[in-house]
Amino acid sequence: MSPDLLTKVILPLSLFLIMFGMGLSLKIADFKNVVKSPKAVAIGLIGQMLILPLAAFIIAIALQLPPEIAVGLMIIALAPGGATSNMFTYLSKGDVSLSISLTAVVSVITPFTIPVMAALSMSFFMANSSEFSLPVIKTIVQLLVITVIPVAIGMFVLSRWSNFAGKLENFLKWFSVLFLILIIALIAMKNKDEMLNFFAQAGLATLLLNIVVLVIGYQMAKLARLTHAQAVSIGFEVGIQNGTLALLVAGSLIGNEIMMIPAITYSLIMFFSGAAFGWWINKHNNR
Repeated sequence: MSPDLLTKVILPLSLFLIMFGMGLSLKIADFKNVVKSPKAVAIGLIGQMLILPLAAFIIAIALQLPPEIAVGLMIIALAPGGATSNMFTYLSKGDVSLSISLTAVVSVITPFTIPVMAALSMSFFMANSSEFSLPVIKTIVQLLVITVIPVAIGMFVLSRWSNFAGKLENFLKWFSVLFLILIIALIAMKNKDEMLNFFAQAGLATLLLNIVVLVIGYQMAKLARLTHAQAVSIGFEVGIQNGTLALLVAGSLIGNEIMMIPAITYSLIMFFSGAAFGWWINKHNNR
């Protein structure tokens, strides 16, 4: 499998299907929940849209990451949550409705914020390099086509054929998680001699980012006196990002394989750290 086939065909198509599957689980009521739980949603949005990128920026500076690795770290921090964060929320007895609502809202916002913030990150970290660029308007349109439009189609299918949508959504939910694992496995096989080097370059940064924002998201919710279930949801929404989208932005839209490295290491690490975090918060809560 050539890199072009993976980044230009398989990644966009898989993300389209993943976002379509997300749409199959969404109703207009999920967006109305934003109004019903404004405090919880506000904490989640602040954590994901502000604290998460800020944490990535501080880590990139503190660890003196190479420019392209630093931009890749910023891209994963700019991505929304996804099926994986929803899955961890469910398994950890969090507020699934809040998790889905936050994922939906942030997924609508990020097609506009990712191109702008990624371009600014490239300008800051790669000021002396003009080899790679990110056309902001074109990228916004591409992300809208790949993310928002399939969500809207999925919501339409759910409104018209709910039984069929329920069956298909259950399949696509697990497909999104398994397909991310498959993509990472294919990349790992293709670069098997470089995987240790990948982790040497980005492993510590992505591990720190993942753990720090999981804890910050959860503690922000606790300090705001939200329920334990809401705190669990916000912890995972802030701490577990859409690795497939980050891979697509770095590999397909920007066309830089080095920038994909943080998304690769992050996507491998998050399954273990997410499971450990879910076990820890529930053990702590039971005490």
